[in-house]
Amino acid sequence: MFKAILIEKDDAGYRAELTELDDAQLPEGEVTVRVEYSTLNYKDALAITGKGPVVRRFPMVPGIDLAGTVEASDSANFAPGDRVLLNGWGVGEGHWGGLAQKARLKAEWLIPLPEAFSAKQAMAIGTAGYTAMLSVMALERNGLTPAAGPVLVTGANGGVGSFSIALLAALGYEVMASTGRPEEADYLKRLGASEIIDRAELTEKGKPLAKERWAGAIDSAGSHTLANVCAGTRYGGVVAACGLAQGMDFPATVAPFILRGVTLAGIDSVMRPREDRLAAWSRLAETLDTAILDEIAHEIGLGEAIETAGQLIEGKVRGRMVVDVSR
Repeated sequence: MFKAILIEKDDAGYRAELTELDDAQLPEGEVTVRVEYSTLNYKDALAITGKGPVVRRFPMVPGIDLAGTVEASDSANFAPGDRVLLNGWGVGEGHWGGLAQKARLKAEWLIPLPEAFSAKQAMAIGTAGYTAMLSVMALERNGLTPAAGPVLVTGANGGVGSFSIALLAALGYEVMASTGRPEEADYLKRLGASEIIDRAELTEKGKPLAKERWAGAIDSAGSHTLANVCAGTRYGGVVAACGLAQGMDFPATVAPFILRGVTLAGIDSVMRPREDRLAAWSRLAETLDTAILDEIAHEIGLGEAIETAGQLIEGKVRGRMVVDVSR
């Protein structure tokens, strides 16, 4: 038996509960992992609270991230004792995920845990840090350099935003941080932000073209925020879009793209090819100062995840939630 959060939907309604499951209940997969740490992401919070249509089948164990040790394997690529991690691939949505003490998974979804990180550190980074690194790499791939000017990060207090600031600053970029929580300015500056702006400047309908303020941006909000970010991007700049915290809509015009040559780069972290994942985690190992994880991440037990999910949806959680599934 092992502990897990299980989401069910039936005549009694939608509910998430901490329960015990039997190994025989695990889904199909070539590799069984003894999970050590998972995370609580915004998507996990939507799944647990039922505030968004994340879960595609029931019952479901949520958790889009996990790190641990291979317990059993039918794959030639992994053997018992191997240290592994997983991000995305629809785990926690259509296949049982990481908010449990065990997981059974397809071998192709797993990558080796980088030697630079412990399981706990890898989950402090998690999908948020991995997505931030993919976004930074997209800016670089489209020609952005520190010399081009400042880079704006929206949703700065969230996981993706926090890591985006830390990574950009480590790479020599000047970072502007947009937040709705001005009381967190000191935290954002410790991560590496040099300027803090109120997200209210970006959340309402704006002009098709605005004053050119930043050379690039990483946006996790979508909707009017992303439209205004693009409108305020300098000529030839690059915007990486990786989230929809404000909304899925994009009420913009083509003006920034055809009059200023702005590039909008979409960031998908869920179905990313294995080689991209390995490259992103390699860059994280090279770039990220693990000391910053104490600023960004906070640890909770598996038994606290359901309550914390509600707080995350309400915007009361800063940075990352690392889940120790042993408690």
